[in-house]
Amino acid sequence: MPGAALNQAALSRMMPMHVGLDAAGKITSMGPTLAKLIEGPLPLGVAFLKVFAVRRPAGIAAMQDLRARAGVRLHVDLRGKGDTFRGLAMPTEDGGMLLNLSFGIRLIEAVRHHALTDADFAATDMAVEMLYLVEVKQAVMTELRRLNLSLLGAKATAEEQALTDTLTGLRNRRALEVSLPALIGQGVAFGLMHIDLDYFKQVNDSLGHAAGDEVLREVAKALVVETRASDMVARVGGDEFVVLLPGLSDAVRLTQIARRIIERLTQPIDFEGTPCRISASIGLTISTAYDPPEAERMLSDADAALYASKRAGRAQAQFYKPPVYQTPGDDLLSA
Repeated sequence: MPGAALNQAALSRMMPMHVGLDAAGKITSMGPTLAKLIEGPLPLGVAFLKVFAVRRPAGIAAMQDLRARAGVRLHVDLRGKGDTFRGLAMPTEDGGMLLNLSFGIRLIEAVRHHALTDADFAATDMAVEMLYLVEVKQAVMTELRRLNLSLLGAKATAEEQALTDTLTGLRNRRALEVSLPALIGQGVAFGLMHIDLDYFKQVNDSLGHAAGDEVLREVAKALVVETRASDMVARVGGDEFVVLLPGLSDAVRLTQIARRIIERLTQPIDFEGTPCRISASIGLTISTAYDPPEAERMLSDADAALYASKRAGRAQAQFYKPPVYQTPGDDLLSA
């Protein structure tokens, strides 16, 4: 055995990744961890440079080259296995050499690939402690990612709830205040519909708020059915709703939708066996009637058209005609 007065067991214990060479450069001993990587018969008696390749420093092709680099850091590959090591070679008294190898920065990959454990490293090797730190860091980072995703999910849920009417599941006034200016900013033509329920107060007064809530939920369902998926339906007050219809500025088409809504809402809504009878009055306006359109102005005009519908006998739909298109004394144009 090359080297100091240590038997093979002691050398393997202290340096589980050592390689002992004789004067001819043939392998005479190998540490147990390195032997595990060989995954086959130990190459004892085989030339070191047939089993390993020294990548750096360059020019090591024979034993004398290796001996000339004694004490120099080596970068060594295990031929045919893909494992790379850092190493140091020192001469022994019998003319051979003793190399001690380590995984370097590929430690984690090697441990996972070869299923190495604490017992595969020297007791003084800091590799195991480093592995523990890496595992702890990974656990902490995983937990932080989980918490971050949880917080993002909670934030998204809170934002969604803040924009949703809890009774009907429709958008609420806050959502309208966000969406209407955004729609105007996109420069897309759109229609706006303000809806108020007729006779809703009588339902509440005669059958109670539970009946009123049921009516509002059924109205919400009807509005969703009668509009497109791209439209936004919002409950903006007790029995008031606003519908934004992006890309739809044709008065005839908007009138048809409004009349379908009115017809649908005139159908009795059942509450515990009692029919609740309501209707709807609607005020409409179109973004293309403004230069430029303004959110508050459009809402105000749709509201004015809504009350014109109520004055006209309820269950009506009226378009508002902005002053730029008005003739004297003609504020409202009936649909």
